Amino acid sequence: MTRMTWTFSPERVDTPDATALRRDYYGDVAGRYWKRPATEAEIDEGLTNDGVELLTPPTGQFLVARFEGKPAGCGGVLMLDGERAELTRVFLRHAFRGAGGAGGLLRRLEEEARGLGARRMVLNTRLDLVEARALYTRHGYAEIPAYCTGPYMDIWYGKEL
Repeated sequence: MTRMTWTFSPERVDTPDATALRRDYYGDVAGRYWKRPATEAEIDEGLTNDGVELLTPPTGQFLVARFEGKPAGCGGVLMLDGERAELTRVFLRHAFRGAGGAGGLLRRLEEEARGLGARRMVLNTRLDLVEARALYTRHGYAEIPAYCTGPYMDIWYGKEL
């Protein structure tokens, strides 16, 4: 029996695969929030000046997850200060969910954060993103007080690395 393989590699946010994944991520989370598909113009607007350029060392890192070589997901870590990193843009395309990639991506993002000097990972998400919340709690994240504010933030999590 052939074992299906996942890889998680640092990648610039402007490569074709990373760009397509970031667009899919934004379309997915925005569409769920609005309860309708996001338009291409809305996705363009949402990705404009979104700070993604900080997801490169020494301020962060962006990873692309591939399943059997196909771009399947992405995620980033952003250093908030000398000891805390924020988990951001964690996403798997729907066709690849349930194949074990989310946990592997999360572990690899934690490794990247440690490599950048982080001792603690924090994140914010929305209550309606139940799959994400289940993933985080399954991997040791616990609810914490809000460390930031914004219109699309309902709950905050943290974990010691």
